[in-house]
Amino acid sequence: MFPKPAPQLDANTYAYETLPMVKPTGFREYDARWIFEKEINLMGVQALGLGLGTLLRDMGVKPELVTGHDFRAYSSSIKYALINGLMAAGVKVHDIGLALSPMAYFAQFELDVPAVAMVTASHNDNGWTGVKMGAQRPVTFGPDEMSRLKEIVLEGKYRYAEGGSYRFVEDFPARYIADLTNRPKIARKLKVVAACGNGTAGAFAPKVLEMLGCEVVPLDAELDYTFPHYNPNPEDLQMLHAMADKVRETGADVGLGFDGDGDRCGVVDNRGEEIFADKIGVMLARDLAKLHPGATFVVDVKSTGLFATDPELLARGVKADYWKTGHSYIKRRVTDLGALAGFEKSGHFFFNAPVGRGYDDGILTAIHVIEMLDRNPQKSMAELYDELPKTWGSPTMSPHCDDEKKYGVVEKVLARFKGMEANGELLIGQKIRDLVTVNGVRVTAQDGTWGLVRASSNKPELVVVVESPVSEARMREMFAAVDGVLRESPEVGAYNQTI
Repeated sequence: MFPKPAPQLDANTYAYETLPMVKPTGFREYDARWIFEKEINLMGVQALGLGLGTLLRDMGVKPELVTGHDFRAYSSSIKYALINGLMAAGVKVHDIGLALSPMAYFAQFELDVPAVAMVTASHNDNGWTGVKMGAQRPVTFGPDEMSRLKEIVLEGKYRYAEGGSYRFVEDFPARYIADLTNRPKIARKLKVVAACGNGTAGAFAPKVLEMLGCEVVPLDAELDYTFPHYNPNPEDLQMLHAMADKVRETGADVGLGFDGDGDRCGVVDNRGEEIFADKIGVMLARDLAKLHPGATFVVDVKSTGLFATDPELLARGVKADYWKTGHSYIKRRVTDLGALAGFEKSGHFFFNAPVGRGYDDGILTAIHVIEMLDRNPQKSMAELYDELPKTWGSPTMSPHCDDEKKYGVVEKVLARFKGMEANGELLIGQKIRDLVTVNGVRVTAQDGTWGLVRASSNKPELVVVVESPVSEARMREMFAAVDGVLRESPEVGAYNQTI
């Protein structure tokens, strides 16, 4: 049998070359992430493939799977190690090659294959790798499946089976692009900045937007896995600022930015102002609600309160469902509720039938943005944004906290706020109006100003977001209050960015 993985091995040793290494913390809530060579080696990836193939059979899923890899120096080798393990477990593998995560999800439908394993570190820095997995289209694994997979792999409970095979699907991107562009071209003349951070989306996003009738200004669209300018993450201010500069320089109508594996989209308006993804979600919900009155939209707990309070959405009978942050959670919730779409503050948007297939696709999100502009030919992106009720919101801010400690810290923060609520203590000068605990804790004061603390699902850090419908000063007061509670835990480190 294939050896049971070790949690840690030293590189450049006999053991490292003869045993699989898999750090247990790499199994996250809904996907897997490791630092390659430090937390997982190629034999460890092979063990993951064996474990995934075993799990598919345990779940009663037909052992057939589509895979692809993102554009990083090591992703291809990781994919082939994964394929070795999958084939040993008797899985028929369809390899679509270099791909975006949504391209792999699309392949489940296009090739009629039940399972997916996309090799990607998403927006994580270079050095990271991971796998996004699913066995029931369009949803991906959640905590239950990930816990079962973790046990199989770490305990070496994988099982060999006959029937494994490999097939390379030639020129699959052309089929994905054809599917996205099988819609009317836009009538409005739009100049669009397509920012790709030198990640995988650069090979596909500018081409799709051009085919739909846009004048495209590529920004860092050349594939370069060293990511020489910034990490391809449209939630980070560095990428958003680069997009804003290019929009102002070229006089573009909108800037659209894509993350490393192309399942998220960030937006900058024609003035060069960054619009956080949750506000883009409100704008798209307004636009889609005109076509689909009474629709349900799922949003994550990091997102603006406007989904529940915006007068225009309320007038159209829109229902907002606030749910757990995480692409797998929102994706599954959209499917379970039959919602028209789901929106995450991180930029994962999920368009369900009849406007999508339920999975997250950054390029499809970009298409919905340009179609919204096309349906409002007299209004700029900035003017559509200005029509929203004003709120002051922060970017996503992430203080470091070890994977082994972050959930305990969130429990302490939750207990602290629950105690304040029970004792009638004031938070930023007001009593606590409510606590949402579906994912971490979202604490709201009487005037609607709120703050969120949760554990990141894919990195050793916490997530902090604050928003106020009153003023920027109130937003900053909430951040100071939330950060003050966090600083009671010495395990919490420095932020990646703050307001």
